[in-house]
Amino acid sequence: MKLFVGIDVGSKKLDVCFLDSEDTRLKEETLSNDLNGANKIKENILAYNGQSHYEKIVVGMESTSVYSFHPSTLLDNDKDLQRIGVEVVVQNPKAIHRFKGLFEEDKTDRIDAFRIADFLRFGRYNKTVIKEEKYVALQRLTRSRYQVIQQLTECKQHFLENLYYKCNTLSNEVDTSIFGTAMMELFADSLSLDDISNMELEELALFLQGKGKGRFRDPEKLAKTIKKAIRDSYRLGKVVQHSVDMVLATYARLVQTLKKQIKELDKGIKALFEILPEAQCLESVPGIGPVYAAGIIAEIGQIERFETQAQLAKYAGLYWKRSQSGDFESERTPRIKTGNQYLRYYLVEAANSVKRNEPVYHEYYLKKYKEVPKYKHKRALVMTARKLVRLVDVLLRNHQLYTSERSV
Repeated sequence: MKLFVGIDVGSKKLDVCFLDSEDTRLKEETLSNDLNGANKIKENILAYNGQSHYEKIVVGMESTSVYSFHPSTLLDNDKDLQRIGVEVVVQNPKAIHRFKGLFEEDKTDRIDAFRIADFLRFGRYNKTVIKEEKYVALQRLTRSRYQVIQQLTECKQHFLENLYYKCNTLSNEVDTSIFGTAMMELFADSLSLDDISNMELEELALFLQGKGKGRFRDPEKLAKTIKKAIRDSYRLGKVVQHSVDMVLATYARLVQTLKKQIKELDKGIKALFEILPEAQCLESVPGIGPVYAAGIIAEIGQIERFETQAQLAKYAGLYWKRSQSGDFESERTPRIKTGNQYLRYYLVEAANSVKRNEPVYHEYYLKKYKEVPKYKHKRALVMTARKLVRLVDVLLRNHQLYTSERSV
């Protein structure tokens, strides 16, 4: 006899269903999502096992990020439950949703808990290993970095959109980064085009050189370029100009702030990453620094969670569905839209860096780049990331360093 415990996790409560292998509902209850509620689940498991001595006990819930973290971690780490061999699994919500779709029934939290237990009873769930604390701590930092990067990208897009209103030729004329410190300071000061245009060339050059901390080779040439772009641009009415200047100043300050936050997160990531045994394995690959390596390891956790590199690739969303029927097999195989977006992001970014430093991956990227007429870079980079998965799997699983002669 086996026992299956399905838990539907919410922010405030846990709906729990205890189901045996003969499809008998032993108990259904609603508990608080806190230490008391989780301990009550533990007590019930121990009590039922004391009565029936189950050959297998599985506790399962959907992966709901923050909400499922505490109950899954507590139940998995509990010594009493470990002694009787309780297995705690956290499942992809989409797999549970597809299973629920087989039944014509109402949608309630109690029914959801029963269907999770029923899903476990069929035994087709993925065996998951709950991540150790050090990986969770690192994941908090790397995921936050990813989110700040997204915010920075969005801010830059809005900045450029409003910059076109103010000076539509500037981004074409200037050969330095619009998002450099000097240029951001220029717009953060809310100077109008006429203010900049009326500045003496030497004054503008000194301003740029001061804000750029001496990085510009020829600040006077840059000042001339900016003044020319201003002369050639359309002029706005005073009302619109005032609004655009305020928006540009706001986004300029936001871009500067987000850049600083990313640097702080990078420091925290590097400090925590250094204590992990897997650090040297991935950092031995040319082009993979501590931040990208940390992002990959934080999402993977223990590599033993995945039986093969193909499972790891599927988890990252770097998997293409095969479509075959009879003698026909489609050449168009779309990539799945599911998977861990954070792991995919760090793998793709790492692949982009590796291809610039490692000839084997550079050649592979070029090969994939030439295969299609459109979306060349995007497709080639994703395919290179899929190739990188195989290397990551080998290095982590074998605890080895990378050498070019043993490229995977």
